[in-house]
Amino acid sequence: MGKGTLYIVSAPSGAGKSSLISAMLETNPTYAMKVSVSHTTRGMRPGEEDGVHYHFVQKEHFEELIGKGEFLEYAEVFGNYYGTSRVWIEENLEKGIDVFLDIDWQGARQIREQMPLARSVFILPPSNGELERRLNARGQDSEAVIAKRMAEAKAEISHYNEYDYMIVNDDFDAALMDFKAIIRAERLKQDKQAAKYNGMLKALLSE
Repeated sequence: MGKGTLYIVSAPSGAGKSSLISAMLETNPTYAMKVSVSHTTRGMRPGEEDGVHYHFVQKEHFEELIGKGEFLEYAEVFGNYYGTSRVWIEENLEKGIDVFLDIDWQGARQIREQMPLARSVFILPPSNGELERRLNARGQDSEAVIAKRMAEAKAEISHYNEYDYMIVNDDFDAALMDFKAIIRAERLKQDKQAAKYNGMLKALLSE
């Protein structure tokens, strides 16, 4: 069995990256895939569960984990910490499981430095107007927070050229199809196929 692939997925808030990742997992039951559950110090939103959407921790505890080197990457976003468990990621990749990381460009840079084999995907909204509409439609944030997210969107989008792949999420089904194509192409690479079909290759070459 070959190793899994770590996928870095980034986008401005509201572009649909979390929805695309969720849909990928739901519509590809034959693939071994998981979403990394990050640690965060932000408050829990309605409908979220601890350990499912995030590991919600106090700031003091998060800073203790930083000191112990427990995070593969971490960043402070909108006044809150977010971090990814190093051990959890490495264990799942060794089992041949693809892992998705929903992180910003700062975290993506940290990941690339430590895990150069990771693949990265940037999700774009079709326009600023549509991005703002989606943020308002979620009904999760105040007008002030939405204004701040819109102000940060341009800075986030400016890093699109640091990623391996780019998807414009205008039509969700089309964007999901593009996302699936990326995953399938990565799984069909020679090294992964050779590891998966090692026995068959030996048999073919011995005849």
